[in-house]
Amino acid sequence: MYKIREIKTKAEQSETMVQEICRDIKKLDFAKKHITTTITALHRLTMLVSAIDQLQVMASKRQYKETAAQLEAVNQLCTHFQAYRDIPKITELREKFKNIKQILKSHVFSDFSSLGTGKESEETNLLQQLSNACLVVDALEPSVKEELVNTFCSRELTSYEQIFEGAELAKLDKTERRYAWIKRRMRSNEDIWKIFPISWHVPYRLCILFCKKTRKQLEEILDSLKEKPDVGMLLLALQRTLEFEDELAEKFGGGTQSKDDNDIEDSDKGENNSMIVLDIKKKYERKLAAHQGVLTEEKDINKDLSVPGAGFNFRGIVSSCFEPHLTVYIELEEKTLMEHLEKLIQEETWNIEEGSQNNVLSSSMQLFLIIKRSLKRCSALTKNQTLFNLFKVFQRVLKAYAAKLFAKLPKGGTGIVAAATGIDGQIKTSDRDERIICYIVNSAEYCHNTSGELAESISKIIDPQFTDGVEMSEVQDEFSAVITKALVTLVNGFETKFDIEMAAMTRIPWNTLESVGDQSGYVNNINLMLSNSIPALGSLLSPIYFQFFLDKLASSLGPRFFSNIFKCRQISETGAQQMLLDTQAIKTILLDIPSLGRQASTATNYSKFVSREMSKAEALLKVILSPIDSVADTYRALLPEGTPMEFQRVLELKGLKKADQQSILDDFNKLGPAITQAPSGPASAAASASIPTVPFVPSPALLNAASSDLIASGEDVLTRAAALGRGAASTGFKRFLALTEAAKDRKDGPFRKLFNA
Repeated sequence: MYKIREIKTKAEQSETMVQEICRDIKKLDFAKKHITTTITALHRLTMLVSAIDQLQVMASKRQYKETAAQLEAVNQLCTHFQAYRDIPKITELREKFKNIKQILKSHVFSDFSSLGTGKESEETNLLQQLSNACLVVDALEPSVKEELVNTFCSRELTSYEQIFEGAELAKLDKTERRYAWIKRRMRSNEDIWKIFPISWHVPYRLCILFCKKTRKQLEEILDSLKEKPDVGMLLLALQRTLEFEDELAEKFGGGTQSKDDNDIEDSDKGENNSMIVLDIKKKYERKLAAHQGVLTEEKDINKDLSVPGAGFNFRGIVSSCFEPHLTVYIELEEKTLMEHLEKLIQEETWNIEEGSQNNVLSSSMQLFLIIKRSLKRCSALTKNQTLFNLFKVFQRVLKAYAAKLFAKLPKGGTGIVAAATGIDGQIKTSDRDERIICYIVNSAEYCHNTSGELAESISKIIDPQFTDGVEMSEVQDEFSAVITKALVTLVNGFETKFDIEMAAMTRIPWNTLESVGDQSGYVNNINLMLSNSIPALGSLLSPIYFQFFLDKLASSLGPRFFSNIFKCRQISETGAQQMLLDTQAIKTILLDIPSLGRQASTATNYSKFVSREMSKAEALLKVILSPIDSVADTYRALLPEGTPMEFQRVLELKGLKKADQQSILDDFNKLGPAITQAPSGPASAAASASIPTVPFVPSPALLNAASSDLIASGEDVLTRAAALGRGAASTGFKRFLALTEAAKDRKDGPFRKLFNA
């Protein structure tokens, strides 16, 4: 313990001794550091004083090259005295340095004022002196360089302003001479302007200032015009301006980008920046390899000059001032397009050349070629408001063409003669008219599709702010309306031809026919009419429009034939049998229309509709054939949707007198409307084979009197009738005979009295 305490005491004594020794060393170290800093500062101060004195002498002698180097040195020395700026001596030196820089600036500006006055050719060393002065300007503040360049550019353009503000050249037709002036100026002064460092981009800045002054003067000229400018002169001035802007953009890189640059820019804007650095590097390596060994010193200079242009777009800097005054150009384009449209309509043959694949009128294709040429002309001049206005012109022209197509469609009869003959509104069409209608449909479809493509093309090149307004829905609606009207007109033409034959049908003495023979003459005429027209329509119309035509035709001809039966005077049993034969023949003819048009694959719905509508006519004739005492029940069963008025007309067709009709009508009205619930099961399906969409339904009285086994017997009768009809009947009349014979085989049952003689 004693030893440990002794060691501890000695350690404490040693520590105290070391601290006393180090205390003196620390003081000496701080003293040395302060002395070193002071010596360095004094040495730099001496250098600063000497450098400023030398700089003052150099500045007074305008030794610009040496002054530029000295300025750099003084600037570096001054940075060491930022912390001593409150010291009077430092403040004095800084003021002196500031005054020297002001003197240098005034000397440089004074010397540059002689540039361009011709002194450079008299004084051989002037250009070298000014080149050295540029070094001084670079050593001064950046604002000095900006001021010098702006002053130089303004002085260079002073003569330009004076020349082209005069009465003689301040005209729109002298625009090209403005650009010739600046080109000559740049070529003639190219050697002189080499005194400026490349990094100053003096020619580039001069061109920007020239464009701004030119734009201002052209705006004043255009605004001062009392009348609308001549379109040719206006477009020529605009064209020359655009060419000049393109030259500047190519020379200085005014915001232009190559395809690769656009790819890179687009990739940078995409989500997650999918373009990786390696891909970009490869693109630039390819570009450099393509130009390797070809670039000259001049191209290297141009490359340097293009640096500031990356943020400045020369395109539009002057030409945009023409935009508000291009309405006269749009008016001329609209007038020209409308004149072309009128000429195309006048020269249109309304026929298709042999071998044509699209069956489109030549005026449609020619019109879009003219529109595309107009678009090309305008897009070469501007892609802003004027292009959008031209797009509106295209809309009006296309709507006008749609109106021309609409006007070409055959019209119905009007006037006193038409009213007297009762055919007012009917449309008569020849074979040529039908072909023209098909050509109009195809042309309207072509215009509908091409107008949408035109809008897409314009939206890609027009200024983005107008993109949302570039759409052709209204124009496409116009052409869709033409297509619909054309197809409806085509159907109306067939209706007129059909009605003529229906009128011939009503003139046949159906109540005096002695025997049933072959199909009537009007049926043959209907068959001939359709056989002549339908094949051409099927070959000209597209499947979708042929299907539309079929649907409209089916919804028209079937009901017309049904209602035409009521227009006949009287129909005897033999006449009804002949008419039933004709009905089945017409049904067959109508069902063959899709195959005539070679587009049977599109006719499923059409066939169903024709079968349903013609079956109504068959059912009506079967009612006329039924005995007097069961005609009401037969009418309810076969025509469940029939009306009392139609039933009364059926009685008139059967030749019943008014007194005889009244008792039957009273019984018919007492029993009420027809049964709407059809029997179900196999029998019903079999019966529908004979009468496709109107099943044979017994009356309520018969249903109440019949037991379940009788109903089964009735279904059996229908089944046998359907089988006979499928096996032996080729016409509606034979099917009807098969049905009656099958029912007569049953000596009992609810159907027996329907066929009592």
